[in-house]
Amino acid sequence: MNEWLNHPALKNMDPVKLELIKLAAKQTEGKSGKSLAPVMMSLISSAHKKGITFSPEEMSFILEILKDGKSKEEQAQIDRMVRMVSGYAKRAGK
Repeated sequence: MNEWLNHPALKNMDPVKLELIKLAAKQTEGKSGKSLAPVMMSLISSAHKKGITFSPEEMSFILEILKDGKSKEEQAQIDRMVRMVSGYAKRAGK
């Protein structure tokens, strides 16, 4: 399940970002799409409080981690949740 820890993209990642991603991955283990929204909001909030923003590539990577081992239906649910969270984050940033 944690094969993603060996992904080349993590090699040069900011250690603080990596810790936030590890925490989010741990908090989402065994959870379905709907219950991932609070975890993603927490990840984004924690990052903002520390002055950290994730690039689109990093966000894509995080989503792949969250989708790992999930059914197609759960993956679609995660995609819907991400669109909702993204919309909220854009509105909150204005």
